[in-house]
Amino acid sequence: MNLKSNLAGYWQQRDKLLKGVGAPVMVLATLGMVILPMPAFLLDILFSFNIALALIVLLVSIYTKRPLDFASFPAVLLIATLLRLALNVASTRVVLLEGHQGGDAAGNVIAAFGSVVIGGNYAVGLIVFLILMIINFVVVTKGAGRISEVSARFTLDAMPGKQMAIDADLNAGMIDQEQARVRREEVTREADFYGSMDGASKFVKGDAIAGILILFINIIGGFIIGMAQHGLSFGDAAEIYTLLTIGDGLVAQIPSLLLSIAAAITVTRENRSEDMGEQVMGQMFSNPKALMITAGILIVMGLVPGMPHFAFLSLGLGAAGGTYWLMKKQKEQAAQALVASEKNVASSNPANKTKELGWDDVQPVDTIGLEVGYRLIPLVDKSQGGELLERIKGVRKKLSQELGFLVPPVHIRDNLDLPPSYYSISLMGVTSGQAEVLHDKEMAINPGQVFGTVEGVPTIEPAFQLDALWISPSQREHAQAMGYTVVDAATVVATHLSQILTNHAAQLLGHEEVQNLLDLLAKSHPKLVEGLVPEILPLGVIVKVLQGLLNEGVPIRDIRTIVQTLSDYGVKSQDSEVLTAACRIALKRMISQNIVGAEPEIPVITLSPELEQILHNSIQAGGSDGAGIEPGLAERIQRALFEASQQQELAGQPAVLLTSGVLRTTLAKFVKNTIPGLQVLSYQEVPEDKQIRIVNSVGQ
Repeated sequence: MNLKSNLAGYWQQRDKLLKGVGAPVMVLATLGMVILPMPAFLLDILFSFNIALALIVLLVSIYTKRPLDFASFPAVLLIATLLRLALNVASTRVVLLEGHQGGDAAGNVIAAFGSVVIGGNYAVGLIVFLILMIINFVVVTKGAGRISEVSARFTLDAMPGKQMAIDADLNAGMIDQEQARVRREEVTREADFYGSMDGASKFVKGDAIAGILILFINIIGGFIIGMAQHGLSFGDAAEIYTLLTIGDGLVAQIPSLLLSIAAAITVTRENRSEDMGEQVMGQMFSNPKALMITAGILIVMGLVPGMPHFAFLSLGLGAAGGTYWLMKKQKEQAAQALVASEKNVASSNPANKTKELGWDDVQPVDTIGLEVGYRLIPLVDKSQGGELLERIKGVRKKLSQELGFLVPPVHIRDNLDLPPSYYSISLMGVTSGQAEVLHDKEMAINPGQVFGTVEGVPTIEPAFQLDALWISPSQREHAQAMGYTVVDAATVVATHLSQILTNHAAQLLGHEEVQNLLDLLAKSHPKLVEGLVPEILPLGVIVKVLQGLLNEGVPIRDIRTIVQTLSDYGVKSQDSEVLTAACRIALKRMISQNIVGAEPEIPVITLSPELEQILHNSIQAGGSDGAGIEPGLAERIQRALFEASQQQELAGQPAVLLTSGVLRTTLAKFVKNTIPGLQVLSYQEVPEDKQIRIVNSVGQ
């Protein structure tokens, strides 16, 4: 066994070593070709290798799923260009030194391209070579270079928007931290790749220019050497050296043209995981009307007297056959979809039978419901590419982990009473949120600072009430480059749902959920749960305590500490507000972490001693709900706290009101809906390892 593992490790190390030395050996060999003279047979091998390398690169660029899957292409392009230029130098040396001996003195490959490919006619060869250079330099290389430049510019401009979109998906629970890290790396790789391709396109352009210069230098040099050193006549020198030079140029420029085509294919493709052939065929022949009209035109042209009938008629009939096949295939797919939909309708709506009414006909309300208009059905239909179901599953998972209990399932149904593009979110049968989304468009959200305008339909983002626009998917990258955060319709609905569930988490927790939490805790801490219900506290009181914590934004993940606190204080009091305050004190480290994280101090807003005394007297007179507070005083306190909270938000710090334990519950209820971002802490809820820094004091 050890021998097998040692052999496997040896072969892995050897394979890794061989892969690692490939590029350095290629570069060193290139330098050797420039410096050292090379025999003709070795030149034949290297020219053949150069052509094979160009073919491999071209085919890899065609069959690669995405441009980023061939991210090493700029480096490969550089090495291949250096190899080809080094071969030009080596072949030039051989042609000028040995060319007077005959056509094959510089190698069989150059001789073959000089005689067979161009028929031994150097005038024809010169014209063919110049045409290849024009195609490579003016058409392919210039277009690929322009696309590379534009792609690099827009990719870099769109990076901030893409990063914000990833953060939005992460906050909405659609992806986890690992997926976000992978997507951020992919965004960075994409920017690096297109930036490298922008520079690599200059290699191809320079190589084309160098090919023209090398051609004329070799021809002129051949005339001088052949006539001055070897005594050849002008005609013989022109024929021999021109044929060899053109053969040498064709051997070098054909791989150059192949690499230029590979570069152009790479930069013109969409960054989607799809084969190039699938993209082209799927998009060109998705509509048979274009093929049908083409067939008609070809057949008409074939029937015109004087036209080549066979060529046009055969192509026209072939296009007509393709049209018939595409239309038949689309009809079969439509029929299969219809049968599948009828089966679904039949299974979900069985034939109604006359029967007596029973309690089964009384349907309970859904804990969480989502109703959609008929135009939004594609968002929830997986067969039509709908992603909303997966997004909602991600929202439930994220909220369950954050809040500490299992969020109930979301029941989704269509509602013909809703406007076609509207959706409605309900909790316990009561509508809690409603908005309009355009399922075939994307929402560009203004995060507060954008760098330009984007054409679109103005709207309001439903979760956080931000200004936004509905734009077409083709405008996505432009909007991101302008600083907008762009999300699809499914993300808009999922984010709105997540916000509503977070704000109403207390309504989602009932007796069943609390009992499941206690049963789960009993598996790991049986003695802690034993005797709690109903000996110490009724289950209903525990439910109220947990709902009170959730209502104030305190997660119940640390259920062990909560149950321990209830066991300790439940023998003294069964008042849910008293027990909630005790649990908050026990969870003070978690509460402070949610507010300031790992910061050593908490910036707080306080009440003046005179105002606290007045509020104490008001509570004693009117109860803990704050009914005894004089209305004018309540309005002044609310205005002062709102201004202090706004100042903290503008400073990028949390807004925290620090008060006594007697006032904390009353003030928390007082500011919950009027000043949502303000946290209310009592002095007992400040952890020992945190310092207090008073940033504002509110008086009467």
